[in-house]
Amino acid sequence: MKTLAVILVGTFALGGAAPARMQVVAHEFSFSLSRTHLRAGSAVIELANFGQDPHDLRLQRIGARHIAGTSVVAPGSRAELAVKLVPGRYSLWCSVADHRARGMRATLIVRP
Repeated sequence: MKTLAVILVGTFALGGAAPARMQVVAHEFSFSLSRTHLRAGSAVIELANFGQDPHDLRLQRIGARHIAGTSVVAPGSRAELAVKLVPGRYSLWCSVADHRARGMRATLIVRP
């Protein structure tokens, strides 16, 4: 345990910050975000599928073209998406079948 603490302290001392973490819980047919605001920079977004159907997660900054996303996640499973976020508003949605139209969407705000 002491070795781990030394490595972490060394990483922060050199300016390396741990990425922000956020969880998106999927049910039929909704997303629940553990946080609705994040700071710009590296982030890890975990999709936890607590539903009975497969789901995925798509993430796009409003006004941008690039779409990041996870693979399809089976019920009871999880997936992580590592991204670098710039300030802005982001749309999150499930791209499986008609899930987005049925309410599986949310908004994330990234602050400077």
